Amino acid sequence: MRVRDICTHWMDAINSNSSLSDAARHMRDRNVGFLPVLDEDNVLAGVVTDRDIVVRGLAEAKNPIGTSVGEIMSTDVFTCSEDDSVDEAARLMEHQQIRRLVVIDVDGKAVGILSLGDVATKAHTEVLVGEAVEQISQPCEPRR
Repeated sequence: MRVRDICTHWMDAINSNSSLSDAARHMRDRNVGFLPVLDEDNVLAGVVTDRDIVVRGLAEAKNPIGTSVGEIMSTDVFTCSEDDSVDEAARLMEHQQIRRLVVIDVDGKAVGILSLGDVATKAHTEVLVGEAVEQISQPCEPRR
């Protein structure tokens, strides 16, 4: 099974110049906790999570209106190809201890998101999901 078969093809994103407050509203309105971040040229620049907003924004007393998403986003973005096998993508999630991957096409353009939930509900491989959850849930050093 290939990533393209189970990933979420609809991908919502936010601009790196948007404020933390805008990102939080965007997440609330779409019921998501993860957004790819695009730069001014609509190129993938990073990702921002609800946790990033809290830990790197609010906990550091940054102004939610005056601080841009680009200032607190994660730039170490992990991607997979839509042509990759689901097993390969799940192993990457395990190894990197992450729950989501940005899916890219042959031109390197972001075309979707693959979440651990997608793997769990659509791949029908309980062993793979169990291994991924176990590895992702291991304590690790905090990311900056």
